[in-house]
Amino acid sequence: MIIRMAGVAAAMLVLAACSSAPPPGAGAPISGGIGSSGGRFAPGSQQDLAATAGDRVFFAYDQSDISSEGQQILQRQSEWLKRYPQVSVTIEGHCDERGTREYNLALGERRATAVKNVLVALGIPSARIQTISYGKERPIVVGSDEAGYAQNRVGITTVNGG
Repeated sequence: MIIRMAGVAAAMLVLAACSSAPPPGAGAPISGGIGSSGGRFAPGSQQDLAATAGDRVFFAYDQSDISSEGQQILQRQSEWLKRYPQVSVTIEGHCDERGTREYNLALGERRATAVKNVLVALGIPSARIQTISYGKERPIVVGSDEAGYAQNRVGITTVNGG
């Protein structure tokens, strides 16, 4: 009986995790804010960026506009990048699997460029930011449902060499 209930509970958790778009605040700080990863990660590392500023901006279907939540994440990223002026980053543009390879490569590039443009507008030198589009070629999650699609419509800021 206990084993059966544990199995049902585990199945419910899996379904709940798979049944929705990225939660509000996805990519948001895990703890207190800029520079407060609590010493868990090397300063200026990819893990530090993800924990203290958020490393991803999600997009609506077939869009490259930055949402207000995305703007907030990019504001934190710019503050983090100002704290680590030696760090350069690459913005990866990703898409879900719908559409042609060529279309998604172009859309991924528009997404990566939109993220870069916001960071540059917030005072980060353009020379510190590269962009690349992976289109639909490197999915973040595998899944042909809206939850999977939502996770794959993203711009990810990656620390070069980190």
